[in-house]
Amino acid sequence: MPLRRDRGAGLHESVYALVRMIPAGKVATYGQIAAILGRGTPRMVGYAMAAVPHGSDVPWHRVINSAGRTSLTGEGAEAQRALLETEGVVFSKDGRVNLGQYLWPGPGLGRKRR
Repeated sequence: MPLRRDRGAGLHESVYALVRMIPAGKVATYGQIAAILGRGTPRMVGYAMAAVPHGSDVPWHRVINSAGRTSLTGEGAEAQRALLETEGVVFSKDGRVNLGQYLWPGPGLGRKRR
């Protein structure tokens, strides 16, 4: 599914299309998603992520805050962390993801390997 940046596309659908591009073992931040889309705010991206339908193919767990933490609390945070750890993402003792290591660069922005 191509990434839609036009103003006519619903923000939620645009966010979901972008989040589907995040590969396993990588994360993106709410602000990063808003910046890539060129619209909305990190908070609006958060609202979209909170509205992901149950059973959806959107990998909601790969979106974290700019401090490298999950934004959920309680069981939701535990589930998000468990899903990320299953994909190989490591959390520090203080519950943060090393964004220098695990941050997805965005569509078409990764380095090509030879």
